[in-house]
Amino acid sequence: MGNDVPARTGSDVLDTGLAPLGNQRIAWADSHMPVLSSIKERFAKERPLEGAKIAACLHVTTETANLLRTLVAGGADVVACASNPLSTQDDVAASLVEDEGIPVFAVRGEDAASYYSHIDACLDFHPNITMDDGCDLVTRLHQTRADQVAEVVAGTEETTTGVIRLRAMEAAGALGYPIVAVNDAYTKHLFDNRYGTGQSSLDGIMRATNVLLAGRKVVVAGYGYCGKGVATRARGMGSQVIVCEVDPLRALEAVMDGYRVEPMMDAAREGDIFITVTGDREVISREHFLVMKDGALLANSGHFDVEINLAELDRMAGGRRREVRPSVEEFVIDAGEGPGSPGGGSGATGSPAVVGGKRILVIAQGRLVNLSAAEGHPAAVMDMSFANQALAVEWVYGQSRAGTPLDVRVHGVPAEIDSQVAKLKLEALGTEIDVLTEAQEEYLHSWETGT
Repeated sequence: MGNDVPARTGSDVLDTGLAPLGNQRIAWADSHMPVLSSIKERFAKERPLEGAKIAACLHVTTETANLLRTLVAGGADVVACASNPLSTQDDVAASLVEDEGIPVFAVRGEDAASYYSHIDACLDFHPNITMDDGCDLVTRLHQTRADQVAEVVAGTEETTTGVIRLRAMEAAGALGYPIVAVNDAYTKHLFDNRYGTGQSSLDGIMRATNVLLAGRKVVVAGYGYCGKGVATRARGMGSQVIVCEVDPLRALEAVMDGYRVEPMMDAAREGDIFITVTGDREVISREHFLVMKDGALLANSGHFDVEINLAELDRMAGGRRREVRPSVEEFVIDAGEGPGSPGGGSGATGSPAVVGGKRILVIAQGRLVNLSAAEGHPAAVMDMSFANQALAVEWVYGQSRAGTPLDVRVHGVPAEIDSQVAKLKLEALGTEIDVLTEAQEEYLHSWETGT
């Protein structure tokens, strides 16, 4: 640990001996995150986060490490835990502890009890700012630490699922402090959700299975920005893409984008690979398992592991469950009425059907496939997302210090921050854009000129 790193105690990571590898990988990600790097440089000079105590419940990855380093450069005291039991990169967690002096409570593969004990360890820090990815930290704070809620001046939320939960808390009158929905920034959901989720989800599926996507029927459940990204990338790999939706506007958009749109019950009969990105529960369940092909592959890229009804699949398998590859489990269920029934031929994996049953293959325990079976979003995409996080924290903390705290509700990211992130990214890409002339600017703000 360097002399300029404060000594800290109280962390729980797998092995601090992994720190050198983590440090190397963090540096690699940093080289692909120029926007965040420029913010870190400014933060180090201005120290806008002096006095901030930040508890961050995020995926502990190389990109997150660079966000945490940026916050520390700005003067914040930071502690971190994982926002998903399978997304932690243990070498990164080790490096944050050993090289940066940041307390981290995260171990890849931790059980539910350890997961929540690690969130509790972050709350023991008595933060005045929270950073969340999925809203587990915020709900834990409100449900079990009501006396601490008043200590928090504001928070930020990274992902769609978390924003949904926060809006439900706001509607129920349960939200105790203002939170910025970073997920809703244009430079987050237009790029992170679409390009990041699209690429990284397929990366996770291919790493786990080595399956050929070309020619396969890929069913994408949900056509929000994440679903659009997955569908676009799957089609680009040569897949025949089927979209399932409940929102008529999104379904119509998918049709206009050239995809087949079907109810899940119909798609279940013909799909080879299923990817859920809805943010809702039991999108794929018993009735779908029964009609699927033998060897159908199921993956989830929504935040929580509830989109595929794994409890029901396990019950249907009745103990006929085994790991067939790292991050891939096979469930053998009684044959239904689909192509995978005895005598129905081979299914998604090209192997003959199991006698008296058929195989359903689940990747990464139904958890976030891009982080559980791969490395998550590319650093170049997270550069914009985490730039929004850093600037949003600076904004809300600055408002509080100035005596003008935000109202207690879910807030959007200010347009100025969104625009600043976009400009910095364009500069990093070496891309120039036009500037309005004085006459054009005046025209856009006038009403007198007509036909």
